[in-house]
Amino acid sequence: MQKLLIVFLISFVSAMILSPLIIFIMKRIKAKQTILCYVEQHKNKIGTPTMGGIIFLLSATIVSLIFFDGSKELAIICLVVTLVYGGVGALDDGIKILLKRNLGLKAYQKIISQALIAIIVSLYTYKSWQVGATIRLPIAKIYVDIGPWYIPLCFFIYIATTNCVNLTDGLDGLAGSTTLIYLVGFIAIAMGIYYEKSDLGQTFYAQEVYNIVIFAAALVGGITAFLWFNSYKAKIFMGDTGSLALGGACAVIPVMLKSPLIIVLSGIMFVISGISVILQVLVFKTKKKRLFLMAPFHHHLEMKGINESKIVAYYSIITAIAGAVAIIVF
Repeated sequence: MQKLLIVFLISFVSAMILSPLIIFIMKRIKAKQTILCYVEQHKNKIGTPTMGGIIFLLSATIVSLIFFDGSKELAIICLVVTLVYGGVGALDDGIKILLKRNLGLKAYQKIISQALIAIIVSLYTYKSWQVGATIRLPIAKIYVDIGPWYIPLCFFIYIATTNCVNLTDGLDGLAGSTTLIYLVGFIAIAMGIYYEKSDLGQTFYAQEVYNIVIFAAALVGGITAFLWFNSYKAKIFMGDTGSLALGGACAVIPVMLKSPLIIVLSGIMFVISGISVILQVLVFKTKKKRLFLMAPFHHHLEMKGINESKIVAYYSIITAIAGAVAIIVF
């Protein structure tokens, strides 16, 4: 536990030092967020630097690589998946900045990129002797092998989670706060797995799990520092660089822990973001009217006159409660 606290603190301090530098660089190169013209409440955010996800990605990567110890294959995969999804987001942000528009990669380009990553990682995990097609069933607390069905399930988890986290990134501090709490919950779950496997004598996998926890702790430290500058009124946005990277992390960590089904509960606010968009589109296509004033759901609340900071607080509290329930259920 002491080591995890050290990892968190070093990542936090590193990100705190990096943040002013990254903000300065983004201002100098005019890497500014283009705000959607129909979001009236966000007009005062025009010109805010973006691509702030670089801050917590750098700190988490450096600190993780320093503190990884012993068997770390699965933790390295978690780190790489997070960075690759962040790379797709950085490309998306780069196009927006260069062309000075809110649309970066086209929808099909983004989904193809995400799908390729999802396919590769799903196949790797399925073939891995450490993970395989085994998942843990909540409540029952048993592991089951679902065979080839694991590949489409894993693929869906990556696509759904990355996009839902990405959709949740719409208010100052919203995606960062909910992801931070989500990851803290999975750190607790992972530590439970670590002690369980250690007691069973499965020390090799236990070491793998502990390194995953180190990665998560480093990411939490980086996000905590980032929120210092991203909470209302934000001095920098994470951009798709950050939101897609966090989405990748939120997907790959539970998968490597053989506990992907817990995502639905722990990431309940991400689920709500995704479902609200799907429902909005379906209702509009079929009935030619809007179910929400605006989707994702946090924008609907904003349109209802709820303060931005209040919405972030609501999402954080619900995520914390859901995470606590997930730990109990697990």
